[in-house]
Amino acid sequence: MAEIGVRAGDAVLDAACGTGRALSVLRAATGPAGTVVGLDLTPEMLDETRRRGRGELAQLVRGDVLALPFAAEVFDVVFASGLVSHLPDPGAGLRELGRVTRTGARLALFHPVGRAALARRHGRELGPDDVRSESRIRDLLGRTGWACTQVDDAEDRWLVLAVRR
Repeated sequence: MAEIGVRAGDAVLDAACGTGRALSVLRAATGPAGTVVGLDLTPEMLDETRRRGRGELAQLVRGDVLALPFAAEVFDVVFASGLVSHLPDPGAGLRELGRVTRTGARLALFHPVGRAALARRHGRELGPDDVRSESRIRDLLGRTGWACTQVDDAEDRWLVLAVRR
């Protein structure tokens, strides 16, 4: 989270928040003056977030990343764990995330396992057509209004940082 650069008072979107694992860290970084929104497509995930006591850390919203229920240019930071490879149209999703962020906003695409480790876990080979490959994600971000600043594809994580142009 430190690498994303969340600051006190920021408006942060946790896109595809799942059970809300990141919400406590995001809330701590924004402080009481900040806004944290956890968005997920499924009501079951949002219910689980509440059941785990994380609902009071953020405003929880049911919604689709491809058609976000927010006005334009309202967020300073978007955190998305495990999202990109699950989108039917990653470009459309990144464009929509760009729509709701201000110029200069920061984007963090994350997965807690690197691509190679994940491929081994699933018994498959890595290929250049993988949306999370460095060349593909850099190109995709560039075509959707983001400037990629970092790609870290380690064994223990996949982290991509970008800034809204």
